[in-house]
Amino acid sequence: MPVIRKLSGLEILDSRGRPTVRASCELAGGVIAHASVPSGASTGAAEAHELRDRDLKRFGGLGCRKAVETISGELNKALARDIANQRELDEAMLKLDGTPNKSRLGANALLAVSIAFARACAMEKRQPLYQHFADILGNKAPTLPRMTINLFSGGKHAGGQVPIQDVLVVPARAKSIDEGLAVTYAVYHAAAELIHEKYQMRLLRADEGGLAPPAKSAEALLQDAVQSILDAHLQPGRDVMLAVDVASSHFYENGRYQLNEQSLDSAGMIRTLREWVDRYPIVSVEDGLAEDDWPNWPALREAIAGKAIVVGDDFLCTNPDRIRRAIDANAASALLLKVNQIGTLTEAADACRLARSAGWNVTISARSGETEDDWLADLAVGWSGDQIKIGSITQSERLAKYNRLLAIEAETSLSIVKWPN
Repeated sequence: MPVIRKLSGLEILDSRGRPTVRASCELAGGVIAHASVPSGASTGAAEAHELRDRDLKRFGGLGCRKAVETISGELNKALARDIANQRELDEAMLKLDGTPNKSRLGANALLAVSIAFARACAMEKRQPLYQHFADILGNKAPTLPRMTINLFSGGKHAGGQVPIQDVLVVPARAKSIDEGLAVTYAVYHAAAELIHEKYQMRLLRADEGGLAPPAKSAEALLQDAVQSILDAHLQPGRDVMLAVDVASSHFYENGRYQLNEQSLDSAGMIRTLREWVDRYPIVSVEDGLAEDDWPNWPALREAIAGKAIVVGDDFLCTNPDRIRRAIDANAASALLLKVNQIGTLTEAADACRLARSAGWNVTISARSGETEDDWLADLAVGWSGDQIKIGSITQSERLAKYNRLLAIEAETSLSIVKWPN
């Protein structure tokens, strides 16, 4: 049984230069493990609450000293003892917090401790982190995830030049992580040349490393993505597919979707997405409708069934209650799993099991504000994520996760998920 000797916190900076939290967990046996947590820009209303200092004189109020103090103080005092397993730790923290959204102690503090404890336990057992994550979930057959990699960005990840958030490439025929990254490299650099010629734009990147050209519309980005695949001497719809993060909540006002020059009702938005799926090699549509547009999500799923998965991000917030409601309504076919949306590993594992019980796909996702910590790659392998969504193939906080996937692939005989089928 693990015995926590000491928990401590540290305020660090994420990839956007904003504060976030790192936790250290020291076990009685001498193991010391660290874990850093991300923060999102495009956040759902139902997400767990990050504890921020709100001191406008420092980091514009975004400081995390209170969360750090929570770890080093109250959590350390309460949890420096025998802990049977991950669930006991996480449930003890939830009881201490006592709020429905982790607003007292902060989801950033709780998650940092949750991940640090998991890593410490894996180290103490001399076990790869992905295998320890697999044990937490009860998964006996870890696999490598299929990558969905940012190519173009708009919305809150870029300058809002187009309303949708991301167009991603899916190296569909790649038989390994290594091959998938090589394919993506070719498409990315073809896209960089295309936007230089078409928009006279130098290589400017969005939060997650995607290119952010001043396209006139969301559909123009899709057209540019297809052309980039062709320019890389690859075949759209065979070698490379597309995924779209629509992030519709961010352009939904008074029951209408303000999509470039169009003002669409829900039925019109669904028709537009169906047209995109028919016209382009899209296999995944994320947050195609707003997070509170519940009555129309079943119609969206029906409209693109058999062509693309319907992924819930802000719509579901990795929240078991929202996932159950969506399952009952037949409102989605995939979960975008972001651990910091819910706040602890145990709750995220419960959300993953629930999605799997409905036959859904699961995409393990990073956030726009990331760190160089690579635990997400181990989580995607240990929990057999169908997809992993990290960001583009630039910037160290993204590459840390891709490089970890490469290392796991080199060290094991694990196979990559066969998706899309």
